Amino acid sequence: MTNVRNLAEADLPAVADIYAHYVTGSVATFDETPLGLDAWRAKADGIVGAGLPFLVAEVDGAVAGYAYVSQYRPKPAYRHTVEDTIYLAPGLTGRGLGRLLLGELIRRTGETPARQMVAVIADSGDPASARLHKRFGFEEAGRLRAVGFKHGRWIDTVLLQLALDQNGSTTRQTSAG
Repeated sequence: MTNVRNLAEADLPAVADIYAHYVTGSVATFDETPLGLDAWRAKADGIVGAGLPFLVAEVDGAVAGYAYVSQYRPKPAYRHTVEDTIYLAPGLTGRGLGRLLLGELIRRTGETPARQMVAVIADSGDPASARLHKRFGFEEAGRLRAVGFKHGRWIDTVLLQLALDQNGSTTRQTSAG
């Protein structure tokens, strides 16, 4: 059984393990050192404390992925723009968990003062993340060339953007179903 719910303190070790997999074995994140539990606790406290969603997907009682939004940039004028983050446990991709997490993340973020959601996606050659976001109405807003260097190569990032309305949905019709 699959369930999407708010993050609990007990989920942090699983979240840290999932993220560590991507830090050490991919270019999906530009972090080069996995975050410890204290860093994850502080991050989660900051996100939830700001009134933003931090979600986990559970499959048969185990954390199978997570998603959250955080303020896009620290300057005050960006306070209504958030950046989404989604990671799935290794071996659990391609099962619709990303769709469940992103759909619920958009819905809950639409209930906050946020009006724009940005996805910053490392262009690793795998189109899955961009495809997922585009299914929910995200549109490409730009490309930053060779802005990350990891595992011996330069990586672009693709910026995708979604306008949110004040009713917990997007301002565009989506084909996420």
